[in-house]
Amino acid sequence: MKMIPLAVLVAALAANGALAADATPAPVAKSRAAKAERAPRAPAAVPTSAAELPAGQVAYQVLLAEIALRRGYGDLALSVYAELALRSRDPQVLARAIEVAGFARRMDLAHELAQLWVETEPESVTARQTLVGVLIVLNRLDDLVPHLSKLLEQDKDNLGDNLSRLNRMLVRQPDKSAVLRLVQRVTQPYQGVAEAHFAVAQAALAAGDRPLAQESVRRAQELRPEWEMPVLLEAQIVSAEAPAKVVPLLERYLSRHPNAKDVRLHLARAYVGDKRFSDASAEFRRLLRDFPNSVEVVYPVAILALQQNDLDTAETQLKHLLELEFGDRNLVNYYLGQVMEARKNEAAAIDYYGQVGLSEPFLNARNRQAMLLARAGKLDEARQVLQQTATMHPTERVALGQSEAQLLRDAKRYAEALEVLERLLKSNPGNAELLYDSALVADRLDKVALVEERLRQVIALQPENAHAYNALGYTFAERNMRLDEARELVARALALLPDDAFIIDSMGWVLYRQGDLAGALIQLQKAYGLRQDPEIAAHMGEVLWGLGRQDEARRVLREAARKDPDNEALAAAVKKFQP
Repeated sequence: MKMIPLAVLVAALAANGALAADATPAPVAKSRAAKAERAPRAPAAVPTSAAELPAGQVAYQVLLAEIALRRGYGDLALSVYAELALRSRDPQVLARAIEVAGFARRMDLAHELAQLWVETEPESVTARQTLVGVLIVLNRLDDLVPHLSKLLEQDKDNLGDNLSRLNRMLVRQPDKSAVLRLVQRVTQPYQGVAEAHFAVAQAALAAGDRPLAQESVRRAQELRPEWEMPVLLEAQIVSAEAPAKVVPLLERYLSRHPNAKDVRLHLARAYVGDKRFSDASAEFRRLLRDFPNSVEVVYPVAILALQQNDLDTAETQLKHLLELEFGDRNLVNYYLGQVMEARKNEAAAIDYYGQVGLSEPFLNARNRQAMLLARAGKLDEARQVLQQTATMHPTERVALGQSEAQLLRDAKRYAEALEVLERLLKSNPGNAELLYDSALVADRLDKVALVEERLRQVIALQPENAHAYNALGYTFAERNMRLDEARELVARALALLPDDAFIIDSMGWVLYRQGDLAGALIQLQKAYGLRQDPEIAAHMGEVLWGLGRQDEARRVLREAARKDPDNEALAAAVKKFQP
């Protein structure tokens, strides 16, 4: 009989304090009655067999314990089950008593009962596994050796698998050196088995003993050359100290074992990490040829193709994933939306984004869908998408509302954008981002008093917010008002962010308004050198024109207009100074 995976047993004990059984006990609750009935330690009475107990008594005690559990009297149930288990030694009763003890966090009693079960049924795999699970929860690693050794001996047909699982069931143990010693002792009789050395390598790596890990993993490879796991573990060991050696290690193995799927997949990913994309593509193509329906192959091929803008391959493989049993169809639909968006097939992109359900990419998908709908002239439908999404995700209501306001701003529906932001501010009055956004929209509506009010609120909330100082200073400069104050505000912003191109541009514009054209040009040229933004170009063209350098002004404006033909500020400047 195949041994039940010990890792599963330990996970259940670690999560619940007991071995999970078919019938799950009700939550253990304390009560006045239960407090007086704490479960005893094993009494020094000579237990009788189940056959010696009247059947009616056994049934009565089991029924009493189960009713107590259902009604929340956990301690009473545990007391009844423990007494019955100790008297009867019945395996089913013992198993249930251990489970209830675990849920009650009485691992001392669970340990005594599990020991009794093993004494009663020394050849029972389930009994010994239960004791092993309890010992692991109690961190009694030294006591585990004889029991783990017995379990391994009992299941020789699955020895390799069981050795491979050793570290998995011990993963939560804090003393990694103790785990290593335990694994070495348990695997000692199996020095001719590759999985034994692999188990030691895993434990050694976790304990920080890299030389032993390296030695053990290489011995595992010698014993079983076709097994890929030791090679991958060696790659993990090597990568910590000499990452450059990982790729040659994998390449050497593949030269001897060209059909090693997992190693080839790891090599392809290593190529991606080294930015050797053509090599990675070659490996993925081979994997795709050999394993055309493997999700582990198709998915990375699709993602790498998307990263390299190979839209044909990305689309083909993503659609293939939808035909396979890939766990996250939402993610695939999201990536297909990106592919279609890159292809300028906005209708298809909208459709794929719309198929993304509640998952990690859901919010991004809905935002992209709304943006594309707005771009297609369906602004009201776009707003509806964002509003419905906000209803489904109340915690994202502010961010989604900001997205809606941005769509309205892009459509020059500034009054409606301000209405959206005002509604959000009523329930989020101290939100600096909303205050800032509302100031920008108010600026478009020429509501200077509201702009100033909101930006000063932002400054009060965030005294180091350079963009708030800059926005207020630029607002004054653009309207040619309160220029000394505007200069002070922008100077404060520059002190906070001295290399920000837009803030430098604002200082240039303030100096221009103050009549210092030479000083303005220095600032604007510096800003344009940092970022060739069309509005900075428009400002620089105007200053050059004012300095009498008309040809230079036209050249700057023409070059900028070729790059950004739709920018309003730039178009206005070109029109103003065209011959």
